[in-house]
Amino acid sequence: MPIKVCIIGAGSIGFTRGAVRDILCVPELQDAEFALTDINERNLDMVYRLCKRDIEANDVAATITATTDRREAIRDADYVYSFVRVGGLEAFETDINIPLRYGVDQCVGDTLGPGGIMYAQRTIPVLLDFCKDIREVAKPDCLFINHSNPMAMNTWACVKYGGVRMVGLCHGVTGGIWQIARLVGVRPSELDVICAGINHQTWFISVKHRGEELTPKLLALFETDPNLSRTEKVRIDLIRRFGYYTTESNGHCSEYVPWYRKREHEIAQWIDLGAWINGETGGYLRVCTEGRNWFEHDFPNWMAAPPMEYKPEHRGHEHGAYIIEGLETGRVYRGHFNVRNGGCITNLPSDAIVEVPGYVDGNGLNIPIVGDLPLGCAAVCNASITVQRLAVEAALHGDDMLLRQAMMMDPLTGAVCNPPEIWQMVDDMLMAQAEWLPQYGAAVAAAKRRAVTEPRLPTRDDYVGAARLHTKSVAEMEADRSAATALAAEADKAKERPAA
Repeated sequence: MPIKVCIIGAGSIGFTRGAVRDILCVPELQDAEFALTDINERNLDMVYRLCKRDIEANDVAATITATTDRREAIRDADYVYSFVRVGGLEAFETDINIPLRYGVDQCVGDTLGPGGIMYAQRTIPVLLDFCKDIREVAKPDCLFINHSNPMAMNTWACVKYGGVRMVGLCHGVTGGIWQIARLVGVRPSELDVICAGINHQTWFISVKHRGEELTPKLLALFETDPNLSRTEKVRIDLIRRFGYYTTESNGHCSEYVPWYRKREHEIAQWIDLGAWINGETGGYLRVCTEGRNWFEHDFPNWMAAPPMEYKPEHRGHEHGAYIIEGLETGRVYRGHFNVRNGGCITNLPSDAIVEVPGYVDGNGLNIPIVGDLPLGCAAVCNASITVQRLAVEAALHGDDMLLRQAMMMDPLTGAVCNPPEIWQMVDDMLMAQAEWLPQYGAAVAAAKRRAVTEPRLPTRDDYVGAARLHTKSVAEMEADRSAATALAAEADKAKERPAA
């Protein structure tokens, strides 16, 4: 029987079109049934039309439908993807701009920090609704594949409360492997890598080439590379202090720890503006905004362009299609997956979501024991896990005290703000995001009362950040149409990083 794959948040052009292609590059899966669903009917229709044209042009037996009825799309599904961004770019903008008033300068703001914490508050209840539908109308052993950030918090909530088979997937480890391979001068497939930790703070604890351990050599390789020595200053400093290279990018890393973005005048020395992912203030918000606007503006040209070709050499590197291939065909796939720890990393909490090596074949997804992380690496992860645990429970119960405590324990926020400032910042974010936070009704009402009855602490309402760049208009992007199209089409918007 053909498998059925449901994609929720299918209006995400980069992820959805790539996921369909990657699955249909597998000969045994070319009769798959795809059900796309999204609350944005316009974007859903555009992506559906592109994917349908691709399928027809490749002359495969796959079928595809699109509906705004999520439950119907999930019905009888074997696999369900989530690509959703709850609140869209409108909420994302407040994740970045409100903390800036308090001096919290984020590059990405989707994993930890005020942005990541609030993103979890919006997303977790929605993902649990997806889980309910999966339990009730999908196939009994349906696998829920989550790509939605904040990865660790979202996956934690669904594993603990969702009652479904679940795996969280990210391309961060893959990107790091490519980077190290370029430094060493070998193909990525030649490296034997063990990377373990938590999503976006996963440590390359072993990197071998033909049996030789390369980890002790990485610091010198990075320090002497003319490009990376400028663009990865934070990650290089983390190797210097902790001995191991880490995901995610320079910009991601800088906002998860308390050391690199806490003083406005020091931020520039740690970042680079050659590419947004190297540390630009609100960089991910900017490129997501530009990509969305370009896709909506330029869609007729996308339909006129040649369709995707479903050939092995065009297959992407996201893990999801390879997991499905392994489960359906029995072929073995090795990747890095976000799963409940359960003793895999022995010095991180058992209930935390860890990102670790795993193997997939016809017997399922199997996770080996990693053992202890180096103590310093574990300490960095544990600081984030504390924030994640508080934020997950806050989102589940609408508990604004736990939410405020999560903000206080966040490494960057705690380095920049005092407790009264954090309390007021949370009030501001609750009020700004109230339409996406139904579980916080009482807290939002209380915040509104305080806003008119209590004196406010001073904020920097005109502050745009230490390294903010201009968001291009569609007219400005017309000057380089190929770059604009590549940005909109790519799921990994940091895949191509120009030299500094």
